[in-house]
Amino acid sequence: MLLRMSTLLLKTLREEPADAEVPSHRLLLRAGYVRRAAPGGYTWLPLGKLVLDRVTAVVREEMTAAGGQEVSFPALLPREPYDVSGRWTEYGDDIFTLQDRRGADHLLAPTHEEMFTLLVQDMTSSYRDFPLVLFQIQTKFRDEARPRGGLLRGREFLMKDAYSFDLTDTGLAEAYQRMREAYQRVFERLGLEHTIVSAVSGAMGGSASEEFLATSEVGEDTFVGCTACSYAANTEAVTTPVGVTGTSDLSLEVHDTPDTPTIASLVDHANAHRLRGRADWTAADTLKNVVVTVHHPGREPELLAIGVPGDREVDMKRLNAALAPATATLFDDFASRPDLVKGYIGPQGLKVRYLADPRVADGTAWLTGANELGRHATGVVAGRDFTPDGTIEAAEVRAGDPCPGCADGTLTIRRGIEIGHIFQLGRRYTEAFKLDVLAADGKPVRPTMGSYGIGLSRAVAAVAEQHHDERGLVWPRAMAPADVHVVAAGKDGQVEAALTLGATLSRAGLRVLVDDRANISAGVKFTDAELIGIPQAVVVGRRLADGYGELRDRRTGERRELPLVDIAGVITAGLG
Repeated sequence: MLLRMSTLLLKTLREEPADAEVPSHRLLLRAGYVRRAAPGGYTWLPLGKLVLDRVTAVVREEMTAAGGQEVSFPALLPREPYDVSGRWTEYGDDIFTLQDRRGADHLLAPTHEEMFTLLVQDMTSSYRDFPLVLFQIQTKFRDEARPRGGLLRGREFLMKDAYSFDLTDTGLAEAYQRMREAYQRVFERLGLEHTIVSAVSGAMGGSASEEFLATSEVGEDTFVGCTACSYAANTEAVTTPVGVTGTSDLSLEVHDTPDTPTIASLVDHANAHRLRGRADWTAADTLKNVVVTVHHPGREPELLAIGVPGDREVDMKRLNAALAPATATLFDDFASRPDLVKGYIGPQGLKVRYLADPRVADGTAWLTGANELGRHATGVVAGRDFTPDGTIEAAEVRAGDPCPGCADGTLTIRRGIEIGHIFQLGRRYTEAFKLDVLAADGKPVRPTMGSYGIGLSRAVAAVAEQHHDERGLVWPRAMAPADVHVVAAGKDGQVEAALTLGATLSRAGLRVLVDDRANISAGVKFTDAELIGIPQAVVVGRRLADGYGELRDRRTGERRELPLVDIAGVITAGLG
């Protein structure tokens, strides 16, 4: 492959794009890889398409090596299969829906579990057809409320989704492990530093699931690790050790606490007025009660109160993960519910469903609201004065919290970009569609499924986040749009020499980009080369008369002057 910048559809930018929020977004725009077409939608320019195709090729190779067979479904799908699975309603506003001219409902597919299940139902009948792994590489659509981060969170994106079908749970576990290992190979080949963490399944359904998170400070996911063991989980999946059952025999007392609608003001008042003879109250002694509106797909909203220790905030992402497929928003219409006194809500006598943090164990006593304006209560004992309707994982997770996986470690917190997610779906979809095949004994058996997704366009952005410096992108070779960037300084036949060298390198099996632009200064060409980020650059310049060029390594900055006739051999040897 030989590309000439004089004819390439490419425009680099000197200034930072005003709407670009993260490094990958800024650099992919500035270096001419993508162009914004609409909110959450991007056009892949020639260099960007080469990078995306490289990622796609790596993923396709590893999926095929893991036993996958590639198919391709339409993106425009009928409503009926998603009604059968329940996901037409569960997805709510997160999917694009439309009607055809006959009034029939359709959607732009966010994922294809239903269609893969129907395909297998149509084309298999016997145990001899299994195990089976199918995958596709296709554009997906989700109606993101706030697209952001360029390719990191868009409304249209390229994804690889694969699905395994097995007749036993053991077979599913084996397929899941093969795919897990294939994912590790993919991300290692792409040069992505990543962590595998336990995750929640959300609208996908199923039991076990894990995310592959590329470490990045701009990542939207937070995940934890342990200082003493191998435990790792998305914060949405972290479980809280159940609180120790208390033995409090304190009586419940109500106190006047004017102007104390916040935990901080309440603690200050309690200490200043020595409630129950104490001056050592802390936020951890209080019980914070937050009211939310829960929006259930296809049902009327309901009010729900969440109780967490007062030194913790309610994490809305954890709350929504726990309630999925329902979603929650903070309740603010207190005028319509005089029984809910904002800032003074207590769990005793509540007339709404109440779920508590696992630390709110029976027998533990709390300082909490008295459900009257300007009044709080002490000695409010769980299991005596109130009984939660259940527990919920909604409190924020903090660095230093005890590890759920061992007795010795504490949690550390990092940020990451979700680049892959794998699920043991089980039989949710085969049950919904009544997919049965005949077993060896002639009796019907219902297959079990796994689902495995990789965001290909997001992977491009994730690599850009991990592989850049102050001058521009620094692509790993597996993803780079070319192996070598030949830069003609522009004088005394240097352009012709650069094109000749480019042709030689191309015949040696290298992918080559030649900067043969006229009337562009050497300085601008060098700046563009660093911005574009191809692993190796060759400068054809001041020593051309001597038959030498300068080989530059984009990552290390190393520069070597070499005979032009030797450069192809040096580069190919280095690629080894």
